[in-house]
Amino acid sequence: MRKYIAMSLLLCAAALSACGPRGGQNSEENSTNPWQLDQFADLRIMRYEIPEWDSLTPQQHVLCYYLSQAALCGRDILWDQNYEHNLAIRHILEGIYRGYKGDTDDAQWKAFEVYLKRVWFSNGIHHHYAETKIEPGFEASYLAHLVRETDPTNFPEQYRDTVELLKFLVPILYDPSVAPKRVNKAAGVDLLATSSMNFYRGVTQAEAEAYYKNLHKKGGNDRLAYGMNSQLVKNDGVTQERVWSAGGMYGAAIEQIIFWLEKAKAVAETPEQARTIETLIAFYQTGSLEKFNEYCIAWVNDTAAKVDFVNGFIEDYGDPLGIKCSWEGLVNFKDLAATRRTEIISANAQWFEDHSPIDAAFRKPQVKGITAKVINAVQLGGDSYPSTPIGINLPNANWIRREHGSKSVTLENITYAYDKAAEGNGFLEEFANSPEEIARARKYAALSSNIHTDLHECLGHGSGQLAPGIKDGALKNYSATLEEARADLFALYYIRDPKLVELGVLPEGEYSEAEYDSYIRNGLLTQVTRIKLGEEIEEDHMRNRALIARWCFENGQKQHVIELLERKGKHYVKINDYDALRNLFGQLLKIVQRIKSTGDFQAGKELVEQYGVKIDPELHKEVLTRYQALNLAPYGGFVNPRIVPVEKDGQVVDATVQYENNYVQQMLEYGEKFSLLPLEN
Repeated sequence: MRKYIAMSLLLCAAALSACGPRGGQNSEENSTNPWQLDQFADLRIMRYEIPEWDSLTPQQHVLCYYLSQAALCGRDILWDQNYEHNLAIRHILEGIYRGYKGDTDDAQWKAFEVYLKRVWFSNGIHHHYAETKIEPGFEASYLAHLVRETDPTNFPEQYRDTVELLKFLVPILYDPSVAPKRVNKAAGVDLLATSSMNFYRGVTQAEAEAYYKNLHKKGGNDRLAYGMNSQLVKNDGVTQERVWSAGGMYGAAIEQIIFWLEKAKAVAETPEQARTIETLIAFYQTGSLEKFNEYCIAWVNDTAAKVDFVNGFIEDYGDPLGIKCSWEGLVNFKDLAATRRTEIISANAQWFEDHSPIDAAFRKPQVKGITAKVINAVQLGGDSYPSTPIGINLPNANWIRREHGSKSVTLENITYAYDKAAEGNGFLEEFANSPEEIARARKYAALSSNIHTDLHECLGHGSGQLAPGIKDGALKNYSATLEEARADLFALYYIRDPKLVELGVLPEGEYSEAEYDSYIRNGLLTQVTRIKLGEEIEEDHMRNRALIARWCFENGQKQHVIELLERKGKHYVKINDYDALRNLFGQLLKIVQRIKSTGDFQAGKELVEQYGVKIDPELHKEVLTRYQALNLAPYGGFVNPRIVPVEKDGQVVDATVQYENNYVQQMLEYGEKFSLLPLEN
């Protein structure tokens, strides 16, 4: 899946108090906005609703329930993938939270609560976006106090000796040399030695690359994603894979996923959906990459069912080498009314491909099987929880896209929740250049943002083709950034095309202007609110947006296409020529597609490093100061609704929805119910 992350910081929600009181209460009682439940550090927690749930049949409700359970059972897998000691740390911290007998009004206890909430949000001890280790915010001596004042029975059995527990925990949390960064994609270093993710153990970058190069050579099948579902380790000088399967690594969690998938298969909507689930189960049972391909093809061809899902090892963003995939789950169903616009877009995919400003040799001569829809999320899991994308495109394999097509979705109820949580937060008034720009955003930005996502996912990720002999993975640690740049540029280029009005996707109006305003403002200015002063841009989506905005700013300077204005010590972005900016998007799309199609690693590296990584320190400081005055949080995530089974005579015959409003309570409940793996794997 290629994810489209919520871009605009218009999506920031109203501020709440720093953290909730003990006992699992959030700060929603202090909120004037019922869509936001909690705010702490740089994070806000929101809720989302499931519109049209009642339009589903009882069988579809039951299917959603079973798939939701499967989506939650892989939680421990992601935590362990993110860092080898994450599960032990989570159990210890939750043990302190449940069992500490001391003063919970103390300022350091409040700091501990915030730290635990941040670790939950990031599915581990590293920031979910910045990749750096989260700083505790309280002294190591206070941690020792917490441990000593907690009944040891609250800790995992192997950590009930206080001295040994602290020997284990303190260096990980406090020593800056221990696991400093989850994923490092910097140039000129060993990416595995400097990354703390748990996809590799005891191997260097050179050894890993050589191993998979040899595996591809020996296997002779370029259609297999070697390494995507395994940990690569070196034992006694021998490099080998630990496959993630029912009988292998992560087996206890995978067996539970299979248990719920078997139940889902029995109530599948269509034979095609049942076949898709059956093939996914076979993949989990065997770890076979052939079965994974078979599953992906079956999933792409399963277009009739209203309920759909993502479950498995999907994205490679968490691997600096772009080989191994993180686990995630998502359950959803089609929003029939909103899907009409994506169906129009996908039905005209060939027109967009044929008129793309890229070189003709890199266009697809025949675009196949793009299935696009707008969905309502039912349950988020793994790498999609609590922070979730607003757009998705699957599968990732270029050959499957080429021969069988792809599915693209926009998560309508998630974008709606973001918009509702952002009402009246003051962000637009602070950073927009003019009252006219603000008015344009108020009128046009909601729909233009959704159309951007539709184009990004439906067409952008499915556009273009590799040159003969070029394989996936040639761009290594720059691949994800350039892939997101290509999809964004495709969307930006076409959102201003009259074809969208002609097709009835967009009405007449300043929709493209609103989207261009938002995108360039974000890329040049406001997205750095997510980054600490002095740090560089690490996350692929952020690098992509900086790359596009800065390249267009620099290459449009002679024509004054974009200006960076200063008034009373504050900088603002002004676009003078929207048509010229569209042309710049087209020029850059042509460059990026050439790099992608030819696997030009050096050109890709130069483009990303020149435009997508560095931050001007003075401008960064200014933007942070302005943003902090608004008392907002730049990152958002969600609590899940609870899908409750309805039983009759021992059988699940229906399911209902209960909306949760307590982040802490949900995290503690998930920790109890879905802790399915050993602490060390």
